[in-house]
Amino acid sequence: QVQLVESGGGLVQAGGSLRLSCAASGRTFSSYVMGWFRQAPGKEREFVAAITWSDGSARYADSVKGRFTISRDNAKNTVYLQMNSLKPEDTAVYICAAAANYLQTGEYDYWGQGTQVTVSS
Repeated sequence: QVQLVESGGGLVQAGGSLRLSCAASGRTFSSYVMGWFRQAPGKEREFVAAITWSDGSARYADSVKGRFTISRDNAKNTVYLQMNSLKPEDTAVYICAAAANYLQTGEYDYWGQGTQVTVSS
């Protein structure tokens, strides 16, 4: 059974940094696409960043480009989201997701529980 466990959230001042981790287990993820999403109160869930596990290619939402970096550690089966220059509007629950066949389906199959990030002004 696939498990995605996020950690690293917290309270930070505007301009600060946080690094989120997503520990993945239950499968071999070498062919997966791993993503980070976020959901703020009263808003829909939105895409933040994604990485192709096999080659490390990444893409980002325009709102975080240049501030956030997604990466993965093959040995630890962990995906990271380094968030710099945080803004109050980045406040949300950040959720890790895994897609087994993203190129064909465009969908994520597994989701974590999320970790809260709060940025104070």
